[in-house]
Amino acid sequence: MYIAKEDGTSEPFKPEKLVASLMRAGAKPDIAQDIARTIEQGLEEGMSTHEIYSRAFAELREHKHVAAARYSLKRAILDFGPSGFPFEAYIAELFRVDGYTALVDQIIQGKCVDHEVDVVLTKGGEKIFVEAKFHNTPGFKTDLKTVLYVQARIDDIGHKGLVVTNTKFTSKALQYAECRGLPLLGWDYPQGNNLHDRIDAAGLYPVTALTTLSHREKTALLSERVVLCKSLPEKAHVLTSVGLSGKKIDAVLEEVGALCVPGSDI
Repeated sequence: MYIAKEDGTSEPFKPEKLVASLMRAGAKPDIAQDIARTIEQGLEEGMSTHEIYSRAFAELREHKHVAAARYSLKRAILDFGPSGFPFEAYIAELFRVDGYTALVDQIIQGKCVDHEVDVVLTKGGEKIFVEAKFHNTPGFKTDLKTVLYVQARIDDIGHKGLVVTNTKFTSKALQYAECRGLPLLGWDYPQGNNLHDRIDAAGLYPVTALTTLSHREKTALLSERVVLCKSLPEKAHVLTSVGLSGKKIDAVLEEVGALCVPGSDI
């Protein structure tokens, strides 16, 4: 049975791949296996990965909100959207968790011209200039011309660089970056320390990942510049201002408490 990927290509459905992603979200092995079997029984030739994700998410949500929130993390980042919180500010916060000093939207003078740098990271005397490439279209990949452009800027500035994206890199982008020694951080790259891994380890989940909030409520919170789940307990009054009350607020804060514990088991 072949399924349609977000980039327009197709591949055979692999239940073990779905099980792995569900377990990565925090689902117990037996629950992940049950969900995968349910999805496989209803599978149709050419079904999109989006549809499979939606069905798996619905099944997972029946078992546990927090696991479902983790499973939906990639789409939660995509939901920042053009009117959402700047991706570069989110990346800055992610590195602050690791002990970096992070400044956003800095103008840095190079040898030839000045450059607008998305994030400047400093730690232990090391300085890193970050190019943050945000995409809100599933399946979009950061390509070779982006890393060529960034490498040229880094050469002019004369410091270490890093390209971060919430999606994937093309094979040519990876090949060039490896050849030039330009570090990349993508949704699934590098293996074992990619963007998804780092968000999980830090517990730095956005409010768009919360399953107890509706799309309207998430949008309202983003418009109030409330982006990180971990900030909600200190800003509970904002939940009231966007129309939540009583048991709904309790449910949201309960999910936040479970979701924002780094490495917690479901």
